[in-house]
Amino acid sequence: MTEVWRARWWVLVVRGAAAVVFGMLALGWPDITPGTLATLFGAYALVDGLTTLLVAATCGRLSDRWTVALEGAMSVLAAGAALLWPDITERSLLLVIATWAIATGVWELVAAVRLRREVEHEWLMGLAGLASVLAGLSLAARSGADVIAITLLIGFYSLTFGCLLFALGLRIHGLERPSDVVDLTAGAGRRADADAPMEPTRG
Repeated sequence: MTEVWRARWWVLVVRGAAAVVFGMLALGWPDITPGTLATLFGAYALVDGLTTLLVAATCGRLSDRWTVALEGAMSVLAAGAALLWPDITERSLLLVIATWAIATGVWELVAAVRLRREVEHEWLMGLAGLASVLAGLSLAARSGADVIAITLLIGFYSLTFGCLLFALGLRIHGLERPSDVVDLTAGAGRRADADAPMEPTRG
Protein backbone atom coordinates (compact mmCIF):
# COMPACT_ATOMS: atom_id res chain seq x y z
CA MET A 1 0.00 0.00 0.00
CA THR A 2 2.86 2.37 0.75
CA GLU A 3 4.35 2.02 -2.72
CA VAL A 4 0.93 2.71 -4.23
CA TRP A 5 0.61 6.16 -2.68
CA ARG A 6 4.28 7.11 -2.83
CA ALA A 7 4.25 6.74 -6.60
CA ARG A 8 0.87 8.45 -6.94
CA TRP A 9 1.02 11.18 -4.30
CA TRP A 10 -0.45 13.62 -6.80
CA VAL A 11 -3.79 11.74 -6.67
CA LEU A 12 -4.18 12.75 -3.02
CA VAL A 13 -3.33 16.34 -3.98
CA VAL A 14 -5.92 16.35 -6.78
CA ARG A 15 -8.58 14.80 -4.54
CA GLY A 16 -7.80 17.30 -1.80
CA ALA A 17 -7.91 20.26 -4.18
CA ALA A 18 -11.26 19.10 -5.61
CA ALA A 19 -12.71 18.78 -2.11
CA VAL A 20 -11.43 22.24 -1.15
CA VAL A 21 -13.01 23.81 -4.24
CA PHE A 22 -16.32 22.06 -3.56
CA GLY A 23 -16.23 23.11 0.08
CA MET A 24 -15.49 26.74 -0.75
CA LEU A 25 -18.36 26.83 -3.26
CA ALA A 26 -20.75 25.37 -0.68
CA LEU A 27 -19.65 27.84 2.00
CA GLY A 28 -19.84 30.79 -0.36
CA TRP A 29 -23.25 29.78 -1.70
CA PRO A 30 -25.25 28.61 1.35
CA ASP A 31 -28.66 29.26 -0.22
CA ILE A 32 -27.89 26.99 -3.15
CA THR A 33 -30.74 24.95 -4.62
CA PRO A 34 -30.73 21.15 -4.17
CA GLY A 35 -30.32 20.68 -7.91
CA THR A 36 -27.24 22.87 -8.11
CA LEU A 37 -25.77 21.29 -4.99
CA ALA A 38 -26.31 17.88 -6.56
CA THR A 39 -24.45 19.00 -9.70
CA LEU A 40 -21.50 20.37 -7.72
CA PHE A 41 -21.27 17.32 -5.50
CA GLY A 42 -21.59 15.00 -8.50
CA ALA A 43 -18.74 16.76 -10.30
CA TYR A 44 -16.55 16.59 -7.20
CA ALA A 45 -17.34 12.93 -6.49
CA LEU A 46 -16.67 12.05 -10.13
CA VAL A 47 -13.20 13.62 -10.03
CA ASP A 48 -12.52 11.90 -6.71
CA GLY A 49 -13.70 8.53 -7.99
CA LEU A 50 -11.94 8.59 -11.37
CA THR A 51 -8.57 9.58 -9.90
CA THR A 52 -8.90 6.84 -7.27
CA LEU A 53 -9.80 4.27 -9.92
CA LEU A 54 -6.72 5.35 -11.86
CA VAL A 55 -4.62 4.40 -8.86
CA ALA A 56 -6.43 1.07 -8.59
CA ALA A 57 -5.81 0.28 -12.26
CA THR A 58 -2.06 0.73 -11.84
CA CYS A 59 -1.62 -1.03 -8.50
CA GLY A 60 0.84 -3.89 -8.50
CA ARG A 61 -0.72 -6.13 -5.86
CA LEU A 62 -4.23 -7.45 -6.35
CA SER A 63 -5.20 -6.85 -2.71
CA ASP A 64 -4.24 -3.18 -2.96
CA ARG A 65 -6.03 -2.88 -6.29
CA TRP A 66 -9.35 -4.09 -4.95
CA THR A 67 -9.07 -2.02 -1.79
CA VAL A 68 -8.51 1.22 -3.69
CA ALA A 69 -11.00 0.30 -6.43
CA LEU A 70 -13.83 -0.04 -3.92
CA GLU A 71 -13.46 3.55 -2.79
CA GLY A 72 -13.19 4.81 -6.36
CA ALA A 73 -16.25 2.88 -7.50
CA MET A 74 -18.21 4.15 -4.53
CA SER A 75 -17.43 7.76 -5.45
CA VAL A 76 -18.38 7.19 -9.08
CA LEU A 77 -21.70 5.63 -8.02
CA ALA A 78 -22.42 8.58 -5.74
CA ALA A 79 -21.60 10.97 -8.57
CA GLY A 80 -23.91 9.07 -10.91
CA ALA A 81 -26.76 9.22 -8.41
CA ALA A 82 -26.31 12.96 -7.94
CA LEU A 83 -25.88 13.82 -11.62
CA LEU A 84 -28.20 11.36 -13.35
CA TRP A 85 -31.09 11.18 -10.89
CA PRO A 86 -33.74 13.46 -12.41
CA ASP A 87 -35.52 15.71 -9.93
CA ILE A 88 -33.52 14.37 -7.00
CA THR A 89 -35.07 15.52 -3.75
CA GLU A 90 -33.20 17.26 -0.97
CA ARG A 91 -33.67 14.31 1.35
CA SER A 92 -32.41 11.81 -1.24
CA LEU A 93 -29.36 13.93 -2.03
CA LEU A 94 -28.58 14.22 1.68
CA LEU A 95 -28.79 10.45 2.02
CA VAL A 96 -26.42 9.96 -0.95
CA ILE A 97 -23.85 12.39 0.44
CA ALA A 98 -24.10 10.99 3.98
CA THR A 99 -23.68 7.40 2.80
CA TRP A 100 -20.75 8.35 0.60
CA ALA A 101 -19.04 10.30 3.41
CA ILE A 102 -19.36 7.46 5.92
CA ALA A 103 -18.14 4.79 3.49
CA THR A 104 -15.23 6.97 2.32
CA GLY A 105 -14.28 7.76 5.91
CA VAL A 106 -14.20 4.10 6.88
CA TRP A 107 -11.91 3.34 3.96
CA GLU A 108 -9.57 6.20 4.89
CA LEU A 109 -9.39 4.94 8.48
CA VAL A 110 -8.54 1.44 7.29
CA ALA A 111 -5.87 2.82 4.95
CA ALA A 112 -4.38 4.90 7.78
CA VAL A 113 -4.07 1.80 9.97
CA ARG A 114 -2.32 -0.07 7.17
CA LEU A 115 0.11 2.79 6.60
CA ARG A 116 0.90 3.59 10.23
CA ARG A 117 4.18 1.61 10.29
CA GLU A 118 5.35 2.57 6.82
CA VAL A 119 4.59 6.25 6.20
CA GLU A 120 4.98 9.28 8.45
CA HIS A 121 2.01 11.59 8.93
CA GLU A 122 -0.45 8.78 8.26
CA TRP A 123 -2.54 10.40 10.99
CA LEU A 124 -3.60 12.96 8.37
CA MET A 125 -5.42 10.23 6.47
CA GLY A 126 -6.90 8.88 9.69
CA LEU A 127 -8.08 12.33 10.70
CA ALA A 128 -9.61 12.85 7.25
CA GLY A 129 -11.42 9.53 7.60
CA LEU A 130 -12.70 10.42 11.05
CA ALA A 131 -13.94 13.80 9.82
CA SER A 132 -15.69 12.09 6.93
CA VAL A 133 -17.45 9.56 9.16
CA LEU A 134 -18.55 12.22 11.66
CA ALA A 135 -19.81 14.47 8.87
CA GLY A 136 -21.75 11.61 7.31
CA LEU A 137 -23.39 10.72 10.61
CA SER A 138 -24.23 14.37 11.25
CA LEU A 139 -25.81 14.72 7.81
CA ALA A 140 -27.84 11.56 8.31
CA ALA A 141 -29.10 12.85 11.65
CA ARG A 142 -30.07 16.25 10.19
CA SER A 143 -32.36 15.02 7.45
CA GLY A 144 -35.00 17.56 8.45
CA ALA A 145 -32.68 20.50 9.04
CA ASP A 146 -32.63 23.76 7.12
CA VAL A 147 -31.03 23.65 3.67
CA ILE A 148 -28.58 26.42 4.53
CA ALA A 149 -27.39 24.64 7.69
CA ILE A 150 -26.88 21.40 5.75
CA THR A 151 -24.99 23.17 2.96
CA LEU A 152 -22.69 24.88 5.46
CA LEU A 153 -22.01 21.56 7.19
CA ILE A 154 -21.14 19.95 3.86
CA GLY A 155 -18.89 22.90 3.03
CA PHE A 156 -16.94 22.77 6.31
CA TYR A 157 -16.54 19.01 6.00
CA SER A 158 -15.32 19.16 2.39
CA LEU A 159 -12.88 21.95 3.18
CA THR A 160 -11.42 20.07 6.16
CA PHE A 161 -11.28 16.75 4.30
CA GLY A 162 -9.64 18.36 1.29
CA CYS A 163 -6.97 20.19 3.28
CA LEU A 164 -5.99 17.00 5.10
CA LEU A 165 -5.70 14.96 1.88
CA PHE A 166 -3.77 17.78 0.18
CA ALA A 167 -1.32 17.97 3.08
CA LEU A 168 -0.89 14.18 3.13
CA GLY A 169 -0.11 14.10 -0.58
CA LEU A 170 2.60 16.72 -0.18
CA ARG A 171 4.04 14.90 2.84
CA ILE A 172 4.25 11.62 0.93
CA HIS A 173 5.84 13.42 -2.01
CA GLY A 174 8.46 14.80 0.35
CA LEU A 175 9.54 11.24 1.24
CA GLU A 176 10.79 10.77 -2.32
CA ARG A 177 13.39 13.51 -2.13
CA PRO A 178 16.89 12.02 -2.54
CA SER A 179 18.50 14.25 0.10
CA ASP A 180 19.59 11.30 2.22
CA VAL A 181 21.19 9.62 -0.78
CA VAL A 182 23.08 12.79 -1.65
CA ASP A 183 24.32 13.19 1.91
CA LEU A 184 25.49 9.58 2.04
CA THR A 185 27.30 9.93 -1.26
CA ALA A 186 28.97 13.09 -0.11
CA GLY A 187 29.97 11.43 3.15
CA ALA A 188 31.41 8.46 1.30
CA GLY A 189 33.43 10.81 -0.88
CA ARG A 190 34.85 12.58 2.12
CA ARG A 191 35.75 9.28 3.74
CA ALA A 192 37.46 8.13 0.57
CA ASP A 193 39.52 11.31 0.45
CA ALA A 194 40.50 10.88 4.09
CA ASP A 195 41.56 7.26 3.60
CA ALA A 196 43.63 8.00 0.46
CA PRO A 197 47.42 7.97 1.00
CA MET A 198 49.03 11.38 1.23
CA GLU A 199 51.48 12.34 -1.45
CA PRO A 200 55.01 13.11 -0.27
CA THR A 201 55.80 16.77 0.03
CA ARG A 202 58.28 18.01 -2.52
CA GLY A 203 61.10 20.08 -1.24
